[in-house]
Amino acid sequence: MTVRELIDSGLFGVINRGDDLDREITKPFCCDLLSIAMGRAPEGCAWVTVMGNMNTLAVAALADAACLVMAEGTALDETALKKAGDQGITVMKTELPVFEAAYLVRQRLP
Repeated sequence: MTVRELIDSGLFGVINRGDDLDREITKPFCCDLLSIAMGRAPEGCAWVTVMGNMNTLAVAALADAACLVMAEGTALDETALKKAGDQGITVMKTELPVFEAAYLVRQRLP
């Protein structure tokens, strides 16, 4: 499944459409501790988190995540939203808990 297909599924709202919507999502990844995510987030993952700040975007870029899903109704602050646009990072949102959001992504992967 690509990032575009995840967006088009309507499962999540879209906060920012990134540059590489045709990128394949490899797997979901759940983590709210940035130091762990930095070392363990798999390349191409859909990272599901409640951390909505500039550091989250930096880690997403460093880990080469395909997209971010902000869970539990969290959102990016204004500065982070601008940075997501500048860096071309796709960010989605949901009211669902982290695990449930990740499970929905996993159900759509081959």
